[in-house]
Amino acid sequence: MAVLYGLGRLWPYSVVAFDTLALIAAAVTVLGVYDLFQTRHAILRNYPITAHLRFLLETIRPEMRQYFFEGEKDGLPFPRDKRAIVYQRAKKDLDKRPFGTLLNVYQDQYEWLHHSMAPAPLPRVEDMRLTIGQGPQAYSASLLNISAMSFGALSANAIRALNKGARNGGFYHDTGEGGISPYHREFGGDLVWQLASGYFGARRADGGFDPQLFAAAAQDPQIKMLELKLSQGAKPGHGGVLPAAKITPEIAAIRGIPMGQDCVSPASHSEFSTPIGLLEFVAQMRALSGGKPTGIKLCLGHKWEFMAICKAMVETGITPDFLVIDGKEGGTGAAPLEFMDHVGMPLRDGLSFAHNALIGCNLRDRVKIGAAGKVTSAFDIARLMALGADWANAARGFMFAVGCIQAQSCHTGRCPTGVTSQDPLRQRAIVVPDKAERVANFHHNTLHALAELVAAAGLAHPADLRPHHFQRRSSSDQVISFAKQYEQLTTGQLLDDAQSAPLFREAWALSSATSFARQG
Repeated sequence: MAVLYGLGRLWPYSVVAFDTLALIAAAVTVLGVYDLFQTRHAILRNYPITAHLRFLLETIRPEMRQYFFEGEKDGLPFPRDKRAIVYQRAKKDLDKRPFGTLLNVYQDQYEWLHHSMAPAPLPRVEDMRLTIGQGPQAYSASLLNISAMSFGALSANAIRALNKGARNGGFYHDTGEGGISPYHREFGGDLVWQLASGYFGARRADGGFDPQLFAAAAQDPQIKMLELKLSQGAKPGHGGVLPAAKITPEIAAIRGIPMGQDCVSPASHSEFSTPIGLLEFVAQMRALSGGKPTGIKLCLGHKWEFMAICKAMVETGITPDFLVIDGKEGGTGAAPLEFMDHVGMPLRDGLSFAHNALIGCNLRDRVKIGAAGKVTSAFDIARLMALGADWANAARGFMFAVGCIQAQSCHTGRCPTGVTSQDPLRQRAIVVPDKAERVANFHHNTLHALAELVAAAGLAHPADLRPHHFQRRSSSDQVISFAKQYEQLTTGQLLDDAQSAPLFREAWALSSATSFARQG
């Protein structure tokens, strides 16, 4: 009797469980029948239901690889230890390592900095600055700044955190090409306004440049410098891309673009088509802003085109106040794979070429050079400064400081930490005061590490770094200095005797101040 009584009490629950199982079985059956007859996925037609496991595993493959399989040094685009050093310095956690390097120091391409037997006193981080531009509008810049990232590519809270961190740390925040949003202005951090081929923020209805709009915006005292973007390393020659999925009514209003379609900036500028025209446009921007430092950002491609710009500087006497050389290894929110992998010159090659071309044309003292491309550590900055940079910019490094985990879903609008998402629920994860502090911490602690490297090399300032301070293992039994790997020109050498510069003379001969086209 007790058994029958117990079964009777369980009976309603058994019916519910049976009904639930029946519903699940029916749903699986429907899915299986659909899989057999759908035409999009071949594997589902042959393996209905079970093949969905493949798609599930494919979805979580990046996370599985990052957290369980990749080593400290082999993750891409940034290995785990590079990301960790940013997180640790941003949070003021211990950033030291035990037990020795994980690198194979006898492997090809291993690089190191020569130290001195007589280390110098440690430079003060506060003194590690440079002056860009001339006159009352000249700008005192840090040696590390936030590289170009637009509102739209980044979320509102990410922009807020970056700008507040820049204000607190005394460095600049490049707006990217997407215009100046209210979130750039909220905390008053120094801005570099980037203007690209879309002319966002100074754009006529037909997409052309509006001088009046530009002048009204550029004279804002928060804007310290102006940057004309010709190209960026991750997709040079392509134009910026903001996928439609990430465009909100607010972004559309700031940029002056329609909703519901990808925002693709033209590959080239409509306001000029020659090297002289480019410099005249730079001069126009500088004049409209009231004399603020104005420069050009580009990733090098055809060497004769850069030489053409140098010749135009010599011929017209017009020089930008600065150049920012972007490397092929630079990041982006969205780019075609072919461009990301195979178009554009890597940073160190482009930087050394531009630096020496300006020296060879006797222009280097008039033009400062910034460099951007996978900068996360003090060694990255020191290496770039030895090759000719006056300062470095970082984008993804500061994204890590804000909370990026390298999920590589920037282009989807579903960034798990809200750094690149316009979804208010996702970006609420970024607590602005906390992340702003981390941005400032990362900046300060990285420059402190740079000061330690410089002192160890026996130098007084990072500007004293030269190519001969760095060595590279070019093969298992050969070591060369950067001075040997990258040709070094003397002041005015191209003007005096271009034939004496083997790696520059062909590009010099093929260039013209009046055209970007190859001559001859």
